Amino acid sequence: MAPRYLTPNSQDGSVRVLQLTDCHLFADPNRDLLGVKTSESMDAVIDAVLEQNFDFDFVAVTGDLSQDYSLRSYEHFAQKIARLQKPVFFLPGNHDDGPLMYRIFDKLGVNIAKNVITPKWQYIFLNSEVYAVAHGWILRDQLDYAAYCAHRSPSQHVCILVHHLPLLVGSRWLDTQTMHNSDEFNTYIHRINNVRAIVSGHIHQEYDETIRDVRYIATPSTSIQFTPRSVNFSLDYLSPGWRYLTFKPDGSIDTTVYRLPKDQFSPYTDVEGY
Repeated sequence: MAPRYLTPNSQDGSVRVLQLTDCHLFADPNRDLLGVKTSESMDAVIDAVLEQNFDFDFVAVTGDLSQDYSLRSYEHFAQKIARLQKPVFFLPGNHDDGPLMYRIFDKLGVNIAKNVITPKWQYIFLNSEVYAVAHGWILRDQLDYAAYCAHRSPSQHVCILVHHLPLLVGSRWLDTQTMHNSDEFNTYIHRINNVRAIVSGHIHQEYDETIRDVRYIATPSTSIQFTPRSVNFSLDYLSPGWRYLTFKPDGSIDTTVYRLPKDQFSPYTDVEGY
C-alpha cells in the first residue's frame, strides 16, 4: 500500500492528530458493552470533538473499532467518523477482523495506507492482531516494514502506532493480554533511528511514559474504561475519552487527554470480563 502524503495546516510545520481508540461497535447499534451503548458513546465523543473545534490534520484510530467482527459495525464506524471531515487512518485490534477492514474501508472513505508522511514526521501503522484472542503479537515483517519506512525517509521523526501497548502496566489481568513478544518489539524499535513515540490503544486508560528517549502513549477508550493497576478485571468510572497530539518539527510531542462529562455513560460494575 502506497504511503499517504499530508501537508500540516500549522504554519510552524507541527502535525496535529486526533487519536480515537477501542470504539467496540456492534452490528446492532442498540447493543451495549457492559452497560455502555458504544454507538452512542462514540457519537458523543465525536460531538465533543466537533464542539472543541480543534484543528487537527488527521484521525488515528488505534484498534478495536468493532466488538463483533461484523461488516455492519465497520459501516457504522465509517458513517460516524465521516462527520469529522478529516483523513482517517486505522489499524486492527484484537476485536477486529483485519483482512475485512483492509478490503472494505477504502470504499467506505477510510484510508488503508499504513504509512503517513509529512515534512517532519512520518506515522507507521502496524498490526499486532492475533485473530479472536486478547493478546497481541507483532510479526517480523511488521517490524521490517517499520525499519524500511524509517530508512526510506531518514530525516523524519517517526511515530509508530500499534494496538497493543508493548509494555506492562501493573494490572495483573490486563498484563496477560499485552503484546506477548513485546521484548522483541522494543529491542527492534530502539534500533531504528528517529523513533520518537509508540502510540497505542487496548488498555482503555491513559498512559504516558518515556523509555530510552521513546515516548509510549496510550489513550482512553471511546467506550468502557479499565481501572488502572487492578488485580482482577475491573471497570473504571471515568468517562469515555480521546487524545490530541501535537508533533513538533524538533521531535517533541505535546498531548492532552479529554473526556466526556462525568456519569454521561456508566458501565456495569459487577462484571468479571467481556
